[in-house]
Amino acid sequence: MDLKLRGKRALVTGSSRGIGRSIALSLADFKVDVAINYLRHRSRAEETAQEIRDRGVRALLVKGNVADPEDVAHIFASIRAEWGGLDIVISNAASGVLRPARELTLHHFDWAMHINAAALLPLTQNLLEMPSDGEKVMVAVSSLGATRAIPNYTAVGASKAALESMVRHLAAEFAPEGLRINAVSAGTVDTDALLHFPNREQLLEAARRRTPAGRLLSPQDVANTVVYLCTEYASMIHGQVIVVDGGYSILA
Repeated sequence: MDLKLRGKRALVTGSSRGIGRSIALSLADFKVDVAINYLRHRSRAEETAQEIRDRGVRALLVKGNVADPEDVAHIFASIRAEWGGLDIVISNAASGVLRPARELTLHHFDWAMHINAAALLPLTQNLLEMPSDGEKVMVAVSSLGATRAIPNYTAVGASKAALESMVRHLAAEFAPEGLRINAVSAGTVDTDALLHFPNREQLLEAARRRTPAGRLLSPQDVANTVVYLCTEYASMIHGQVIVVDGGYSILA
């Protein structure tokens, strides 16, 4: 299947593992060069980069904290120096404190908001300044916690809601400049991130039981939709949040 992505250049933030890794490898499957952004897990990032090269395309490691505008500027400068430009950005890096609201502080809230939502702003601004081969595409990874109440998810859920709002506003402002922005809202995916949930097993079991599709979501399920949104076949999808959850959220 030709998705007409061959030769495109992409940055995937937080792509050394989990959903980000699946997105990076899926883009590489369609002959997209991929810059792997990581902060702490260099060995995993190197493994992902090698898997990308094994698919016959270029991989580039770019270390940096997406919540730091200087780091973001350095990431884009490195990509421009190596590849001359950029066509796709996947904003996937995420973090946050999983605690009851009684135990949260404004520091916890600010941390989640900066990484999960505010980081989209410098990523967008830098992408706008990059040379590209045509329309530029950005996809942000969100979660059902943006619209549904999940135990211990107050700070992260609020940041994901802010992310989805930013996607709409940025899409409206920058679509005339050739930048297409959307989000993918993922249901429960059993990744390393879920290990930090004190009620992990309960969440997984509830998701299995309630999902009409009959199974848990995989990172590849999310990656498939992200890749589609990067193609010209999604050229008139702007500012939308596409839910990938096997039907979980349609139930009362």
